[in-house]
Amino acid sequence: MTAQNPFPDDPDRAFIWDMLMPRDFEAFAAQDWGMVSGDFDADRFLGIHAHNSPNQDDWDAAFPTLDAYRDEWLRQAADSAKIAYGEPLVPALLRAVSMDRIDINGDVAVAHKKFDGTVKLADGSSDRLNWQTLYFCRKSDRWRITGFIGYMKHR
Repeated sequence: MTAQNPFPDDPDRAFIWDMLMPRDFEAFAAQDWGMVSGDFDADRFLGIHAHNSPNQDDWDAAFPTLDAYRDEWLRQAADSAKIAYGEPLVPALLRAVSMDRIDINGDVAVAHKKFDGTVKLADGSSDRLNWQTLYFCRKSDRWRITGFIGYMKHR
């Protein structure tokens, strides 16, 4: 892995970063939902799909349940596994994605995850990542994801 947790002296932010960056990417590359299923609060979950549109009227509640999001996550992971990458996927994602802002207010957090880079493909070209996601987390026994607004336009 190439990225270092930018919050080594902040246990809450460090935990959220580890959950949403390396653990998420490792599970995605392995197509293993079980690696991340415990990171979600299924009872409170809601995922909003922004469809890469700056117009909020285009956004919708595409993932009203964690099961709906899990199914899409697994579909995307399976599609990704069919791609011939020119470099290991997890380190490439850690290089191409940043999350250096996590706002915490009491037991609620908003994590800003920005996909802004490239992943090399085996044919010499590259896959451009260019979107962002705001993750909403809540701490009870530990930090868990309660939802997100994802696939938002970035730059």
